[in-house]
Amino acid sequence: MFLKKSYGKRNAPSSALTNFKYKHKLYGMNISTYTVKPKLPNALKPLEEIARNLWLSWNFDAVQLFIRLDYDVWLQSQQNPVRTLGMVSQEQLAKMASDDSYLAALNHVYSRFLKYKKGDTWYKGPKKDVVAYFSMEYGMDVSLPIYSGGLGILSGDHMKTSSDLGLPLVGVGLLYRQGYFVQKLNADGFQQESYPENDWYNMPVEKKVDKKGEPVKICVDLAGRNTVAQIWEVKVGRSSLFLLDTNIDENAPDLRDITAALYGGDKETRIQQEILLGIGGVRALRALGINPAVTHMNEGHSAFLGLERMRESIAEKGFSFDEALEAVWPTNIFTTHTPVPAGNERFDIGLMEKYFKNWTHILGVSWKDFLALGRINPDDDNETYCLTALALKLAAYANGVARLHGVVSRAMWKDLWPQLPLDEIPIHHVTNGVHPRTWLSNDMKDLLDRYFGPRFEDVPSDLSIWNTIDHISDEELWRTHDRRRERLVAFVRNRIKLRMAHTGESERRIQQAEDALSPYALTLCFARRFATYKRGNLLLRDPERLLRLVKDNARPIQLIFAGKAHPHDLPGKDLIRDIIHFAEKYDVTSRIVFIENYDMTVAKYLTSGGDVWLNTPRRPLEASGTSGMKAAINGVLNCSIKDGWWDEAYTPEAGWAIGQGEEYADTLLQDDIESKALYDLLERDIVPLFYQRGRDGLPREWIKKMKASMKEIGQSMSCHRMLMGYSNNFYFPALKNYKDMVRDNFADIKSLATYLVKLRQNWRRLGISRIESNARPVMQRGDSLTVTAFIELGGLIPDEIQVELYHGAMSSGGFIVNARRSPMRAIGHDGSIFEYQVKIECANTGMQGHTVRLLPKHNALIHPYRTGLIKWA
Repeated sequence: MFLKKSYGKRNAPSSALTNFKYKHKLYGMNISTYTVKPKLPNALKPLEEIARNLWLSWNFDAVQLFIRLDYDVWLQSQQNPVRTLGMVSQEQLAKMASDDSYLAALNHVYSRFLKYKKGDTWYKGPKKDVVAYFSMEYGMDVSLPIYSGGLGILSGDHMKTSSDLGLPLVGVGLLYRQGYFVQKLNADGFQQESYPENDWYNMPVEKKVDKKGEPVKICVDLAGRNTVAQIWEVKVGRSSLFLLDTNIDENAPDLRDITAALYGGDKETRIQQEILLGIGGVRALRALGINPAVTHMNEGHSAFLGLERMRESIAEKGFSFDEALEAVWPTNIFTTHTPVPAGNERFDIGLMEKYFKNWTHILGVSWKDFLALGRINPDDDNETYCLTALALKLAAYANGVARLHGVVSRAMWKDLWPQLPLDEIPIHHVTNGVHPRTWLSNDMKDLLDRYFGPRFEDVPSDLSIWNTIDHISDEELWRTHDRRRERLVAFVRNRIKLRMAHTGESERRIQQAEDALSPYALTLCFARRFATYKRGNLLLRDPERLLRLVKDNARPIQLIFAGKAHPHDLPGKDLIRDIIHFAEKYDVTSRIVFIENYDMTVAKYLTSGGDVWLNTPRRPLEASGTSGMKAAINGVLNCSIKDGWWDEAYTPEAGWAIGQGEEYADTLLQDDIESKALYDLLERDIVPLFYQRGRDGLPREWIKKMKASMKEIGQSMSCHRMLMGYSNNFYFPALKNYKDMVRDNFADIKSLATYLVKLRQNWRRLGISRIESNARPVMQRGDSLTVTAFIELGGLIPDEIQVELYHGAMSSGGFIVNARRSPMRAIGHDGSIFEYQVKIECANTGMQGHTVRLLPKHNALIHPYRTGLIKWA
């Protein structure tokens, strides 16, 4: 055969695949395909099940089973358990099947795996109706490369944690043939990209088939073209992730390429991917017999799912557009990750018209009203269509990913709720977290398991277990950390040699890489996406000060950088090249290094083997960040700008803050001030503390900081804390909303839709005629204040309007701050003028003020803050 069976027609490299498709057409060839699976001896059968469940990604003893099969094969497979099973020789498999030691280890791991799947969990409720979690990317293991960075890693940790907690949650995403790019640096240090094809038949995914063994498929309409997608399942412990794939024979070549690459192609490819994810994702769950009672949009990429859920209600229940909207709203959750307007997905109206004009007939709404769903100002015909605006309008529950990001998000999207005070904009925050057992190094995990006991693994929702960190002796903790630094240095040296060989360096230069870094020097790590606002070169601004620190023979520091720039981000690529050139120019290539192709493997070495984790974004442009959390639970101390998660997690006992959370209009001034602050911290605090050793050689004050950091951040930044927060604040209320809607046959929803139509029709007639109170120029604390408001209700009745007294301290700018809201009750009326009254106590001193406002009121409203529906006196 001239096409290798290991690829098959579907999984050939891009060039071979393209050429072969044309040969298909040219010669009319008909190729039958089939899947070949490894033939495992009966004693090794559990390996197949373990290999195809990403539970192994956070259980190193399971990974060791595949390493022990054949270490060389494990490396050749790129740490892919499924591929390893297919590459190990039958002779080796037979040998291991008779190895008592190996079989004992296999049986131990398999029994733990079965116990995990059947064990008790934090969530103990029904699982008939599920929360469907939609994300564009998932980073769960190096063997499943369908992620690019932080968003995907968070999604992966979200799925793993939902498994730990036993939540009724499934994931939905896309199966990318190429995933994200592989990064290579040329001899000049400039980033180059390659896009290897994924071989899905040798990865931990399974194609979903029906009772007849046929692939389960769904269809979506893309500008009048019927596009078919098949569904794959990834098992994640107790949970499942479903991925859609258009690379099948039913589709034309350009439609097959929709799932070719993560974040690849142009705007048209993006809208096709996002239609497939949102609309196709809901249909995929339906095809599998899964009811997505609640949907969680992780970023705006999947926002079109709201339209599909509305379409279902209209087609199946005969709802009107308004009723369908109100049926979706209480069961939708939206998480935004982007703190800058430019980072939110927008589409030109021409592109929207191409793909969605027919949806006006499907939803029974005008084109202008359809576009209004994705616009901040519905009356601005020049405004593009924004998926974040669509998601916010379709979701009763919305959040940013850190406390500061919640503040930033409310300011960014305030125009969606005109006249509503910033602190009441209905965008909350749930700070991101990390899945501890994924990101703890194996050495540290073993140490913690010994001291924390079995509850650390069996009851991950018990975050107080981290308080036990104080029981660990300084000697054991430091010895464990020392080993991780040694392994990091060995790993980096090997990566440097591989890069040098790739760029054609001499054998002598390659051998010199053996001296790169020191396993004993203070090691600073900076690893993240190389975008300019993250300022990967901040530490290079004063070469003299930096070189003095690097070349200090008594107390040296060393720097390890890693990260990818977006393929089209030339300034980001220049940052990487600047670091390479700096090290070469000042002859410190053994102390300042850059590691290629930052991925989960590299991240695990860096976050467990460094001493200090550097983070230098321009505040407030970092939505959250999670790499520093991973470092912290491994005992690596954070030194960061107070942005994202560090703004709320920083304490002097657990790390260092660069600045005090200042924000600057002049970015050059900001860079200058904050780089000097970073040098000061290194020279005065960090370096002396690390090298301050007792007679036993231990840096006990440093270790004290390590323990404080692990204790605090292990609890506050655990993904289990995050997901319990999502569950209690969003998932469980939304599931209850769904059950309530279904139980009363959507009567409340229909009533709410009718009410909102009536409210909007009468909104202009609403008015606050006058306000009276018994306030005197000077009141005493404890005095009673009675406020009476006379409200023109027009065609409404008192039960349909929420009248509130809005009161609090007055700022120097004439605004009420730290406001309190007291409901007023109707005490009489004269025609359509209703008299409302409330009595409050003067509890606070200083200048106080009050006013009255009107809001919607209906028992089916999750909150009263609907777009445009607020009226002030």
